Amino acid sequence: MVIRRNLRHLRHLRRVAQRRSPRTVGLRTADLRLGQRLLASVAAFGVAAVPAAVLLVLVEAHWSPLRRLDAGAAEHLHAAVRGRPGVLTALRVLSEGVWDPLTMRLLVAATVGWLLWRGARRLAVWAAATVLASGLIGWAVKTAVARARPALPDPVAHAPGFSFPSGHAMTAATCCAVLLLVFVPMLGRRWRVAARVVALVSVLGVGFTRIALGVHWVSDVLGGWLLGAALVAATAWAFEGWRRDTGRLPGPPLTEGLEPELARPGRPEPP
Repeated sequence: MVIRRNLRHLRHLRRVAQRRSPRTVGLRTADLRLGQRLLASVAAFGVAAVPAAVLLVLVEAHWSPLRRLDAGAAEHLHAAVRGRPGVLTALRVLSEGVWDPLTMRLLVAATVGWLLWRGARRLAVWAAATVLASGLIGWAVKTAVARARPALPDPVAHAPGFSFPSGHAMTAATCCAVLLLVFVPMLGRRWRVAARVVALVSVLGVGFTRIALGVHWVSDVLGGWLLGAALVAATAWAFEGWRRDTGRLPGPPLTEGLEPELARPGRPEPP
């Protein structure tokens, strides 16, 4: 009886092994490596964020040229908009509504849901992880630096928390880059140009509104842009590593999107 049971068990194991094709095993290995690369991208982010680190050192050292740039831009922009109620209303609507971090994250959340519906699970994980990491890193750097916000006479706006980096600027840079890398493969040439223009205007516009409202210094906005760009570059590197593991490269450059298969009908990922 024992021998028969062992023989049945061996036959069962053989059938299970036969079901696991080399392709299936390769995909599971690739998924595991994707998780490892997402962790490694944290280290890559540290390298890509060197310009932001240099800027932070200059901020902490109170470098005179940077201080003059911060103070001059804050005073001039604040003075230019302070006596114009219509301009102030438009800036508030853009900063606290259209380009608010919550609005940006909701757009990415909707995109993640759509990607899951399309079957692009790994791209959905990449998008969600990148935006989540952006919020956590921005909060951690703000807490560590603890830079005070501008204290201007007759302020027109107030914001809680610390100043460096600008959370609005970092979120805009991260979310716009994520949305472009997801949707560019499905757009024609003209629509690609339009999407990039909208993304660029959004990122630059966020920085302008935060400085003009007097709630951030120029260096805060620059730091947010640099950190956001570095984070997307690092996590995109991790995602391209997964594509190599699954035999999907060589593919187009990053300017063509992360997953060109989305432009084709059906499921973009293998079962």
